[in-house]
Parts: sequence; structure tokens; C-alpha cells
Amino acid sequence: MDDGWVTLDGEVEWMYQKVIPENDVRHLKGVRGITNNISIKPKAEPKSIRVEIQKAFERNARIDAEKISVEAQGGKVILRGTVRSWAEREEAEDIAWGAAGVSTVKNEITVSPLLATKRLQSYQ
Repeated sequence: MDDGWVTLDGEVEWMYQKVIPENDVRHLKGVRGITNNISIKPKAEPKSIRVEIQKAFERNARIDAEKISVEAQGGKVILRGTVRSWAEREEAEDIAWGAAGVSTVKNEITVSPLLATKRLQSYQ
């Protein structure tokens, strides 16, 4: 610690492993700021990252997995497609962050309430 400033360094496999140490240090007495230099180094191949995320989407009842595409380039994930709500968009991003080896998520999913309306009409 240098004048109340803490620097975190290292490599981890998962995003939560980067966030937890920062949250733990933040509340220590004397800490005025944190520089989190911890990097995420994926051990998973891009194809396995993409497959893991798609399978997680399919298991999640709140997400229409067919409406979202997943692209993985190393540990970088890009989500595209159209969903019914902001909650569904955020859920998809949270799921992507939970996959092993993901270092960044770019969420390009758009929200179209019309999808929800069309789905309701199809049930009537």
C-alpha cells in the first residue's frame, strides 16, 4: 500500500476472481483507492467458451436462446440478437460473464418489446 493506494496484480481464470479481491480490500482501514491490474487469462478455447454460454442460455427459462448469438475471440465474447426486455438482456450478459475464461463481454443485444407482444399473441 502506497499512501492509502492499493495495487492488485496477477492473473486469474474467472471474472469473479478479479472482482472479489478488490471488494475485500476496499473496506480495509486506510485504503483510499485501488488499482486493479488483475488480468483474466482464459484457459478455455473460444469454441468451448461459446458452447458453454449457449448451453447456459438454453438452460435458463428467462432467455430465448435462439434469439441470441455468441461470438468468442479468445476470452472476448460478443453477444448479438434481440430480446424481449432489459432484464433478459442483462441476464444474458451475466451468464456470459460466468463462463470460464471470459475476460470481456460486449453486449450488442437489442431490446424489442414487440417480441413479447408477438409471443403473447401466439398463445391466444
